Amino acid sequence: MAGQMNTEVASEQEARDVAEAARETEWEHPSFVKELFLGRFRFDLVHPHPAEDPVAEAEAKPFLETLKAFLERYDADMVDRSGDIPEAYVQELREMGALGMKIPKEYGGLGLSQMAYVKAMELVTSKCGSLCALLSASQSIGVPQPLKLFGTEEQKKKFFPRIAKGAITAFALTEVNAGSDPANMTTAATPSEDGKSWSITGEKLWCTNGTRAELFVVMARTPDRMVNGKLKKKQITAFIVDAKTPGISVKHRCHFMGLRAIENGWISFKDVKVPSENILWGEGRGLKLALITLNTGRLTIPASVAGATKAVLRGVREWAAERVQWGQPVGKHDAIAQKLGRMTANTFAMESVALLSTALYERGGTDIRLEAAIAKMFNTELAWRSVDDALQIRGGRGYETADSLRARGEKPLPIERAMRDSRINLIFEGSSEIMRLFIAREAVDEHFARAFPIVAPESSFGTRVKFALKAAPFYLTWYPGTWIPSFRSYEGFGPLGAHIRYLERSTRRLGRTLFHAMVRFGPKLEKRQMVLFRAVDIGAELYAMAAVISRAKMLAGQGNPKAMELADVFCRESRDRVEASFRALYGQHDVKLYRLAQSVMKGEHAWLEEGIVDDVEIRAKTTPVVRPEARVPAGVA
Repeated sequence: MAGQMNTEVASEQEARDVAEAARETEWEHPSFVKELFLGRFRFDLVHPHPAEDPVAEAEAKPFLETLKAFLERYDADMVDRSGDIPEAYVQELREMGALGMKIPKEYGGLGLSQMAYVKAMELVTSKCGSLCALLSASQSIGVPQPLKLFGTEEQKKKFFPRIAKGAITAFALTEVNAGSDPANMTTAATPSEDGKSWSITGEKLWCTNGTRAELFVVMARTPDRMVNGKLKKKQITAFIVDAKTPGISVKHRCHFMGLRAIENGWISFKDVKVPSENILWGEGRGLKLALITLNTGRLTIPASVAGATKAVLRGVREWAAERVQWGQPVGKHDAIAQKLGRMTANTFAMESVALLSTALYERGGTDIRLEAAIAKMFNTELAWRSVDDALQIRGGRGYETADSLRARGEKPLPIERAMRDSRINLIFEGSSEIMRLFIAREAVDEHFARAFPIVAPESSFGTRVKFALKAAPFYLTWYPGTWIPSFRSYEGFGPLGAHIRYLERSTRRLGRTLFHAMVRFGPKLEKRQMVLFRAVDIGAELYAMAAVISRAKMLAGQGNPKAMELADVFCRESRDRVEASFRALYGQHDVKLYRLAQSVMKGEHAWLEEGIVDDVEIRAKTTPVVRPEARVPAGVA
């Protein structure tokens, strides 16, 4: 039953309720990472490394070869310089089916596997981040993925063929005051009296592909409604919207530090009429749809940043061997050699994490929501550190643009562009902080479900006794188990066997450490984000080590023993980071830093800003100016 639209600013509790309502609470399949946080080392879930389907691999090969040939002709520096991907390039991609890679063949798409798709994105990003944004935003989070997961057969027949022929799509969720916290969303959809259509009004910000899209997935508030006698507020619904519908306009094409050709916009919807049959999955299920879609969509970024880093690595590897200083190649100097060695091991790790996470999804039988989140967080941060090292290795040439290098007759290695393009990966599709919050929430979920009522201040004495008696059998067996060592042998793994044994020990230690933190802080643990974040970082390193070991063993079996060396070096470095996180878990300076930040926001340290220019324009919070080059798609009002 429809009710009134609730438009007031969401309280902290309402924001939490909206987020909790959208969570996937059931775990139908096991998860390696979930088990890690519970102190259980389930190496059998990731090893042997899931093999790629040879049939799917063979089907993808011709397309990947065509795509690679196209990319070899593609002028990425021109695209970055002009801030525009020429229509001729996009049309060529349409003709080869690149905008319908995962759309089933029966609807006109290529029907490629998820593994083939992420390999394609790895290939694309090794040449141009802006082009990857165009293709992946259209297919990973745009209309095709949620339509594939939640669309009706009628919706698939209506939209899939159009997308397979090359229609670019976009995902419209973020607003000026609603990003990772969607409870403050103001874009609203109002049903018609006959129930046959909806009218959408509102604005969406940072809509990737929004300035070029033909179809949108638009998230909008729909009226509060009664469900089982209870008023459900903050309903969010997903709509498929045709960009030609009257009332849609591009208010501004956004411009960024990197990805300079990204078609990202501030989009206005004013009384946009959408037929009811364009609702995806049902009224009020839009946010959950978005989160489930992102479980798969996030697999693209880990692979793409691995591809970008591989391209950078190739350039600096050649440079380190060619550039001579003080009588020898710079790669012979220890300071540079350390960076190059670490960058190589980390690149192998990034690709291993991306491919394992995708392979687990392809194999089925594994819940990959945490694996995908860690892959996105871990790889983007490692890629950023790697491109920073690459720029340092190249020195002044790393800071110089490729166009300037080319004009001087030098090899136009685009390290400067790679750095600009890389930075956004730590922010979009879930910032590193949001990823850590999401992972942490799931990491402590079982403990909170069993023990939170015991320590919650609002719990009555009877409630505490009841849940203590209920939880006791679990903890009387689980907790001692986190102290009991394993005597499993890992013969056949060579030097990696020691790393697997370390993984086992650290997994048990992580499980009981999280439990100790919950006992220590009780309900206040959710406010101690840095404690949880350090625990998440430990889990991420352990997952990366497992991915690296599993893949290295597989590659060694296929005749590439050099992979074992890369895995060994990565694991050694990873173990140091794990130990540092364990030592710093409770953050002895966390409280001091937090209090300082609060006083800074109150202006108590504004004196520190004396002696600088007072930028009147910034402080006046001027309204954004619409640039004349903002692109308006054909048919859009």
